[in-house]
Amino acid sequence: MARKKRGEPIHGWLNIDKPAGMSSAAVVGAVKRITNAQKAGHAGTLDPFATGVLPIALGEATKTVSYIVDDLKEYSFTTRWGEARNTDDIEGEVTKTSETRPNEAQIISALPKFTGLVRQIPPVYSAIKIDGKRAYKLAREGADIVMPEREITIHKFSFENILDIDHASFHVKCSKGTYIRALARDFALELGTYAHLSQLRRTKVGPFLEKSAISLDMLEKLWQCPAEFEDLLPLTTALDDIPAVAITETQADRVRHGNDVAVPNTVDGIVCAMNEDIPVSIARVENGILYPVRVFNI
Repeated sequence: MARKKRGEPIHGWLNIDKPAGMSSAAVVGAVKRITNAQKAGHAGTLDPFATGVLPIALGEATKTVSYIVDDLKEYSFTTRWGEARNTDDIEGEVTKTSETRPNEAQIISALPKFTGLVRQIPPVYSAIKIDGKRAYKLAREGADIVMPEREITIHKFSFENILDIDHASFHVKCSKGTYIRALARDFALELGTYAHLSQLRRTKVGPFLEKSAISLDMLEKLWQCPAEFEDLLPLTTALDDIPAVAITETQADRVRHGNDVAVPNTVDGIVCAMNEDIPVSIARVENGILYPVRVFNI
């Protein structure tokens, strides 16, 4: 006999404004405690010192997390010129210094080199696995680590303002896998100096926007009346770019049991099978036949 799951069967997405000083996993734990959801997960880690948009999936929405992780992301960040740190952010130890401070013209002229396809070496203090172990754990142990270079896409890199002689602010729109800490580090090297991040805020992840994100404190306050809570987004929020295919109740029952169904005149590809307004499954259509890939238990 299957053991009954603890918590409530809540399915959907929350757009949380992550506070500084809290890990993404800790935010998930807080959301799960507040909502009493059976299951929860986040779509894209934010460093503890960073703030901003952290999409949290509840219940069956966790099956759609990969679609948000693959979406474009946007960040606002501030660099602190003249200091390299071992973590490439404000929380690390200073390893190198420079008296060079770039001016506005120099900053603007260097931006195009960091737009489009860019080769990037992730920070040593990252969650990337090296020989099965997290890089940051190896770094803390004093291991000599060679991080693998990767190709990322910077869709837009904008200079915002010189805040003072040591600080400048930027905005970037980028692909998954981009480390803003590494971008700031490499950009400074191009300008003949060193830098680390002194501030990082994520402003957009796919359909999740900064202006609609809510704090944990606000979530706890509003969740006191779950029936009136309007910030729980539907499970299908993550599937906006996937075509929806309508199926009947009888077909939905077959799909939920792992069986394929006929959907004539449907274009091949990945779809979301819907019965009325209820998502049934992420599915694959081939030659008019719909094959379930991830079934939603709703």
